Amino acid sequence: MVFIPAGDFLRGRSHALPDDGLKWVPTLLKDDRPVRRIYIDPFYMDEHEVTNAQYARFVRATGHRAPYNWPRGRVPDGKESFPVVDVSWDDAAAFARWAGKRLPTEAEWERACRGLAEGRKYSWGDEEPTIQDARFNMRDGPGQVCSLRRNAFGLCDIAGNVWEWCSDWYDKDYYVGAPEKNPRGPESGVYHVLHGGSWADEAKYLTCAYRSWARPVERSPNIGFRCGKNFK
Repeated sequence: MVFIPAGDFLRGRSHALPDDGLKWVPTLLKDDRPVRRIYIDPFYMDEHEVTNAQYARFVRATGHRAPYNWPRGRVPDGKESFPVVDVSWDDAAAFARWAGKRLPTEAEWERACRGLAEGRKYSWGDEEPTIQDARFNMRDGPGQVCSLRRNAFGLCDIAGNVWEWCSDWYDKDYYVGAPEKNPRGPESGVYHVLHGGSWADEAKYLTCAYRSWARPVERSPNIGFRCGKNFK
């Protein structure tokens, strides 16, 4: 795992979008606003997304269901180092508990994605992504983890490859009144938060601030996860 130091940072989307100036009623969804400074305690984050090989050990040890894309319940040949996909939020949370870890909060995820610099659009800066920065806009699924450039904290594939489950329930207005220290999301909800974009997405979904969401039971070929862990 990678150590993420404590600190405050500006959470939320600082870059403009083409629709920001439209005076539509009701107003356009701006669930990644307002930008607010928040503080995060130190924690650990998995260096890379949980792989098929790691998830297979969990399945063998616990009898937990395998992803439905595994033939006969086994990792596809040659895909051991690829991120596990087709896992629900409950599947991901169960793996994290088994591993002695947990899913990261949405705020922790963005802190880890941004690194030490603030106000950047992507984890590497404001430059639009290339195929050396992230796996995106593809047709043939995710790629092997840690095949591309790492971010400032040393994390692999924090943008692209697969969407990553966060622990938080989703609320489009949560940023307005969220706590300024270690926000953990609403107490309940219908959807859980996803971050990071995937192999199938356009560059605009790979930004540090972009928020997506899915029902906890959703199992998709472009959704995976990585784990977090408390510092103490």
